[in-house]
Amino acid sequence: MQNLLHNLNPEQLAAVTLPPQSALILAGAGSGKTRVLTTRIAWLIQTGQVSPSGIMAVTFTNKAAKEMLTRLSAMLPVSTRGMWIGTFHGLCNRFLRTHYRDAALPQTFQILDSQDQLSMIKRLLKANNIDDEKYPAKNLMYFINNAKDQGLRANRVEAHDPIERKMVELYELYDNQCQREGVVDFAELLLRAYELLERNQPLREHYQARFKHILVDEFQDTNDLQYKLLKLLAGQGQQIAGALFAVGDDDQSIYAFRGANVGNMSAFEREFRVENLIKLEQNYRSHGHILDSANHLIANNSKRLGKNLRTDAGHGEPVRIYEASSDLEEAQWIIEEAKSLMAEGSLRREIAILYRSNAQSRVIEHALFAAGLPYTVYGGQRYFQRAEVKHAIAYLQLMDNPHNDSAFLRVVNFPTRGIGMRSIEALQAAAEQYGISLYAAVPYVAGKSGSSLNSFVKLVEGARFETQQLALPETVRVVLEASGLLQHYQNEKEGADRIENLEQMVNAATQFVQEEGFGQGAPAYLGPKAQASAGELILNGDGTEIIDADIPLNTIMSPLSAFLSHASLEAGDSQAQAGQDALQLMTVHSAKGLEFDAVFITGLEEGLFPHESSSREMDGVDEERRLMYVAITRARKRLYMSFTQTRMLHGQTRYNMKSRFFDELPEEALKWISPRVQSHWFGNKKSAWDDAKFSSGGSDNKIAQQITQKAASNGPGWRIGESVEHAKFGEGVIVNIEGGGSNARAQINFGKAGMKVLDLSVAKLERVAR
Repeated sequence: MQNLLHNLNPEQLAAVTLPPQSALILAGAGSGKTRVLTTRIAWLIQTGQVSPSGIMAVTFTNKAAKEMLTRLSAMLPVSTRGMWIGTFHGLCNRFLRTHYRDAALPQTFQILDSQDQLSMIKRLLKANNIDDEKYPAKNLMYFINNAKDQGLRANRVEAHDPIERKMVELYELYDNQCQREGVVDFAELLLRAYELLERNQPLREHYQARFKHILVDEFQDTNDLQYKLLKLLAGQGQQIAGALFAVGDDDQSIYAFRGANVGNMSAFEREFRVENLIKLEQNYRSHGHILDSANHLIANNSKRLGKNLRTDAGHGEPVRIYEASSDLEEAQWIIEEAKSLMAEGSLRREIAILYRSNAQSRVIEHALFAAGLPYTVYGGQRYFQRAEVKHAIAYLQLMDNPHNDSAFLRVVNFPTRGIGMRSIEALQAAAEQYGISLYAAVPYVAGKSGSSLNSFVKLVEGARFETQQLALPETVRVVLEASGLLQHYQNEKEGADRIENLEQMVNAATQFVQEEGFGQGAPAYLGPKAQASAGELILNGDGTEIIDADIPLNTIMSPLSAFLSHASLEAGDSQAQAGQDALQLMTVHSAKGLEFDAVFITGLEEGLFPHESSSREMDGVDEERRLMYVAITRARKRLYMSFTQTRMLHGQTRYNMKSRFFDELPEEALKWISPRVQSHWFGNKKSAWDDAKFSSGGSDNKIAQQITQKAASNGPGWRIGESVEHAKFGEGVIVNIEGGGSNARAQINFGKAGMKVLDLSVAKLERVAR
């Protein structure tokens, strides 16, 4: 027992050994929350308070779930295979696989990733002659997913205008089509599980009685439906209520655009009458100046539960701030600083360059390429998202469930086999007429089209017959050959990488059957043989047995069905894998959960970070500040921040105000390593342009000359790029001047107050001297 709890700080120890009541653990960045979660589970099991099957632990990424299982295996002499530890989507998939009949799903239902979902919606729009410009497929997909995230079916969505009413109608048609094809999207996994538990009392009470302890990681990222599902499983307000142990950080809630509701933390504290609120404030990652910057910044958000990070590591290096004249100079500065860090012994993979918008990466990437520095863009396309892999998966899906129209359409003519759009349209008409899947409708298509389609069906059926007794890896190998995919890419000029990816799928299948305990020789189509263990059987209202979903996947799914579910879940996981030993480029959103020795936060300008859209959204700036907080707390030893006076973005030169976030940082923690020159760019004083070193053949100098000429044409006085102060709007920078003399007008970016056009003969502007 002592070994399990040793080296925990007082707050961590208090959290791990809490009594069996609902608790909220406010875990700051780098405070050891994963350790607390896993130790809590191990402690509950070791002290006999609960069996491994009585625990549910929910994470937001497969990576986090695997890490938790690995740590538990090292802590306890018990098998973790049957434990309910995984993502919301993974656990709901497991639940629905066991209770597929009650959920009104086919046994081999398949999961649509976002690309497949979008393809299905496009088909739906075309089949119903819907104008895709008036109702874009992506907009409809967001509408449907947003409704599901709120727990709303089409008949419960409120429509306020004709456009919304049509969207609701299309949502219902989409749901019907999914049901007909036996497929579910990611949001549907959660909604279907919630609806089943809500309406099926025996099933609900069974799982409520079973899960005495529910632990949730990253609670601040839960959406409305996820929170409702947790409340249902915890049996809120009932005698059999389980203990809900929520771990999160409201200061790191940055996924509102995905439906995350940071208010769930306060709601949980109130609705579960939480008596145990523990703050983990001891940080084991960053030095003091970095944490002081994070604490001062986030203190400007009013709706917080409140905490203050601290460290025993000392102040460390100050936070370095650089003001560049242009984004090109900013990129060059990053390269020089990165080289200095590497000369001091830093590994490239321990240096991260963060940006608010993907569009910012182009200039940085170009500069890194020119400098010969290897880099990787973190969060790139995952293995199961690659086109050639998705083609192979689609063939496997058809062998498992031939009525999956999305899979059918993806590969019916890939590689090409003479099946054109007319053939597809004829097939779709037949399917609609008889209310059946495209696969089942093939016999109803006559002529040459019917013959070509029938050949494709024979190909799939032939592959299925050939692999009937083969194990999953051999089945995958046969499909790659029989489908013609390998031969197709062998004939492509640059198909070697794609072939390598396809062949890697055999390895992926081999690893999968090993990890899930299927056994190397188990046939891919081995049917489910789930049997509930003695003492766990209870009855539904109709007298049928409820099979408990703690049974491992290898007893309720065939290897092929399980592998296909795994592929879909992996493709949809938002957590990417780290790359090679190279500089790491990524958006701040992608950096969540990561840490590096040195971090560069670039583009800290009003309108960019905080993003201009934040001013139009309720609590938008607060979320941007939380995003900045996340960026700051990624750094262990060195933190750099930069902003530019001008930036080329979306094909236009932008004249920038530095971000308001600089005013919210403690001056004693900062070190300005460049002159803060913003005013008098073209006046008598030496300008920032004079000091700038350009690596682009003088293109920026040409821009400067053009600006100077344009300013001169307006006569003496105000200049483009000059910083000014206005009594009402505050500090701003002149981005353009039109007219001359008494008719001159200036377009001025006032940052927080936005863009204004002022008459220079009337506006009472004052120059800002630095």
